[in-house]
Amino acid sequence: MAHPAEALADERPRLQAASMPSNRVSRLFHYGSLAVGLGFGALGEATKRWSGLNSSEQSSGSTSVFLNRANIDRIVSKLTRMRGAALKLGQMLSIQDSKSMSPEIAEVLQRVQNSANYVPMSQLEKAVDQGLGKGWRCRFASFNEEPFAAASIGQVHEAHLSDSMQEKCGFSRAAVKVQYPGVANSIDSDLDNLQSLLVMSKLLPRGMYLENTIRVARKELHWECDYLREAEAMTKFGELLADDPVFVVPRLAGDLSSSMVLTAEFMDGVHMKHAEGYSQEVRDYIGTHVMRLCLLELFAFEFMQTDPNWANFLYNSHTHKIALLDFGASRAFGKEFLDKYLLVLKGAMEGDREACRHWSTELGFLTGYEADVMTQAHVDSVLEIGRPFRATGVYDFGDQDVSSNVRSAIPVMLRHRLTPPPEETYSLHRKLSGAFLLCIKLRARVPCQDLFKDITSRYTFRDGQRLTY
Repeated sequence: MAHPAEALADERPRLQAASMPSNRVSRLFHYGSLAVGLGFGALGEATKRWSGLNSSEQSSGSTSVFLNRANIDRIVSKLTRMRGAALKLGQMLSIQDSKSMSPEIAEVLQRVQNSANYVPMSQLEKAVDQGLGKGWRCRFASFNEEPFAAASIGQVHEAHLSDSMQEKCGFSRAAVKVQYPGVANSIDSDLDNLQSLLVMSKLLPRGMYLENTIRVARKELHWECDYLREAEAMTKFGELLADDPVFVVPRLAGDLSSSMVLTAEFMDGVHMKHAEGYSQEVRDYIGTHVMRLCLLELFAFEFMQTDPNWANFLYNSHTHKIALLDFGASRAFGKEFLDKYLLVLKGAMEGDREACRHWSTELGFLTGYEADVMTQAHVDSVLEIGRPFRATGVYDFGDQDVSSNVRSAIPVMLRHRLTPPPEETYSLHRKLSGAFLLCIKLRARVPCQDLFKDITSRYTFRDGQRLTY
């Protein structure tokens, strides 16, 4: 009999087909029509409120005529259809907690993230033809045209390789990721349009440094749209984790991959969103190794897969292995950054406020000219991140909510911040936040301090020194 978590995992969400605009002109039209629609929606809402015809919005505490119910639906519908930059920016902004933005915009981001549409194969056929050649179907024994997963950049189809490709690749069942048409070429214009829309509507609070978020999103989107780069990252992780007792990486089908198509071994397992149904022992096992992987990526590999999506981890209850998926957001970190970041975390682990302040300034989180309230809020948040590593023995994430406590300082930092965070931390903190939230969801008990000391004691600083505990 299947475990309850595995039974839930078999209930894949039913995706719906929806074509998407694939050239710059059509995408510009859709963004323009959204702006016009939102403007008329706001005008209509203001009129209703002025005349007293829409007291429900006022009584619910909503003060924004722009983010009324009809406009929220318009935004979700349009961004879901546009995919690409719209969904990526939503992911980046959603890592900022709802406490730092209005409930309405938080709802938009959540609904867009949870969207479940896919592009019909008729629209993707040209992209696959370009990537693999017009005779690509003969290299597959079967190819399911309805994808089992759809995301911001592309969608994933299940397939079986032909006999000759099976012999060459060493596996039969494959996952074929196909990039949405027009996404790569429209990144810059899409982000420019989104930035204009966000500035015009004043949707985001001060201090969020939208320009920096857009700049980082632009770079990461270009990375993620290059499937050859992702294939290299997948291969690198396969080598780094070749002897790991827990983590496994799919094998690549290089002859069936291109800049817009990525074919790899299909991995079996349960998504992390279903793993909370497992026993405490299994939840502890998963949480411990996910935390171990984060620390290894930072201070052993110096190369991290930074996408926090829990669907990128699959637990196989038969082999007790955790499969890793989706390497498009992988990136390296420089030694100068890692040296200082490790000293920030070490200060947090030891509860040393002055070390946290000093190394945060050296790293670029602080300028040294902040108001005391800002410095205190920043150091408080760093110490909160370090709390799991400060606890001796096992840290029970089920009894604590590190992420919630960290985010409670965000409103103060948004008001008083003088400089944007270091560029590296946008993706790094997405991953760390995702790991913390997963451990909280699993109510995992993790020996965080032992993991931290074991892995960081083997890290070599630029001057050749190592930490001793």
